[in-house]
Amino acid sequence: MKKTVSDKNIPKVRRPSYLGFEIESYPWKKEINYRDHPQMYRVGKGEQGVLICEPYKSIIGPLWRFKDPQIARQSAEAIFNCFIDFTEDGDFVGADLARKYLQMGYTRARRYANYKGGRKYDKEDDYAPLTRGTGEEQKAEAALIFYDYWKKAEANHWYREEKICWKKKYG
Repeated sequence: MKKTVSDKNIPKVRRPSYLGFEIESYPWKKEINYRDHPQMYRVGKGEQGVLICEPYKSIIGPLWRFKDPQIARQSAEAIFNCFIDFTEDGDFVGADLARKYLQMGYTRARRYANYKGGRKYDKEDDYAPLTRGTGEEQKAEAALIFYDYWKKAEANHWYREEKICWKKKYG
């Protein structure tokens, strides 16, 4: 469809990305043990697959907390230590998922810093965006802690090199 000049003035409605989600086409499957079958793992974008990939979800997930800066620091350090252990074991999938949990610590804490209760959309009002800037300051501090560890993980030489190779080989 060709856009007209008047189409530019129509605001796009932003809706949550999870609306219309199709689990069948999602590359990560909960029934796969990714330690036993690492070739099935795909890097993907951002934090994709982080809450599905076992046994890593059960290893790293319980460590993931960001209620306040003190808890966030303990959590980020523990997850980063998992990341280091995975890299030392040559376990790229575990390292990538640990990195994703660090990234998710940052993004979720930022969401709670930006929006009261961490909710960005009002599902009672056709998913209209809620007011930004209503969140908690301590969540912003927690986000910075996770951010530092996330970037430290991404800067790891072994991880960077392995990620390039993995994406070429498996996706």
